[in-house]
Amino acid sequence: MNTYEIIKELAKMKKISIRQLEIDFGYSNGYLSKWKNNTPNADELSRLADYFNVSVDYLLGRTDTSGEHTETELRKALENVMSFDGEEMTENDKEAIIAYMMGRKGK
Repeated sequence: MNTYEIIKELAKMKKISIRQLEIDFGYSNGYLSKWKNNTPNADELSRLADYFNVSVDYLLGRTDTSGEHTETELRKALENVMSFDGEEMTENDKEAIIAYMMGRKGK
């Protein structure tokens, strides 16, 4: 996939149209579609990566992972984690860590 296709997919996941994304970023109509054949500059890539919470490498198609972890992956990673005193973490502690890592802090 090229950068444009990746951005299009990310926009779809966020339930936002490419045109709306262009408006939000102050781009002219059809600006992002030019990225089908051209690589955007670093500043634009960085802004979009921050917006979608992914890496610039992901937008460029250099990595297959967006950098985000699924809740299932986080739960699996916490299965055998011990607290600082060597005892198993409580379920409340695990839920708090998962919520924090998924960006739901305080929600």
